[in-house]
Amino acid sequence: MAKPNVAVILSGCGVFDGAEIHESVLSLLALDRQGAGYQCFAPDIPQHHVINHLSGDEMDESRNVLIEAARIARGDIKPLSEFDAASYDALLLPGGFGVAKNLSTLAFDGPQCTVNPEVHAAVTAMAEAGKPIGALCISPAVIARILKGARVTIGEDPGTAGAIEAMGGVHQKSSHGEVVIDERLKLVTSPCYMLDASIGQVAEGAENTVRALLAMVG
Repeated sequence: MAKPNVAVILSGCGVFDGAEIHESVLSLLALDRQGAGYQCFAPDIPQHHVINHLSGDEMDESRNVLIEAARIARGDIKPLSEFDAASYDALLLPGGFGVAKNLSTLAFDGPQCTVNPEVHAAVTAMAEAGKPIGALCISPAVIARILKGARVTIGEDPGTAGAIEAMGGVHQKSSHGEVVIDERLKLVTSPCYMLDASIGQVAEGAENTVRALLAMVG
């Protein structure tokens, strides 16, 4: 039996303006250890802005989401425009502010946010094909914007949970390492760094998400 093939959408590189690196790498590690293959994708678009991760200040420069995400993927990454749902068994989105700034406008527009068209198309295509989708950290909020009525978790943050509800989703509280499963939409979500988490707790969340995601494949 061929091993499952999972598409992973990254939003740059670095928690404050891109993909959360720990969540991304630990997700890839969990996929590999649990017997799945994966292919990373990212939209070929400019980042919203660039943050100095030492000081937290905005920097006067521009970067590209795909090029930055290639740092995490060790160069093995494709533009999201090339994504074909028929070629993958599942989809996984790690978190990071890039999800709310580059893949969507959630950080700025809240429940009225828009989602990058390629991200929207990828999530919609997988859902319409009945294939499972996993999301970590803030990513479940974007899933809730795309898939109406989605039951997801971002942990316990009342503001983000309220935004999810305002977008037509259902938020379920969760703690470290816990996953929330929406059987109807085949969604698996976990809070990871939306909580005050250690890297070990994030690893547990990624492992449990991948385990539940792969159990839905087929």
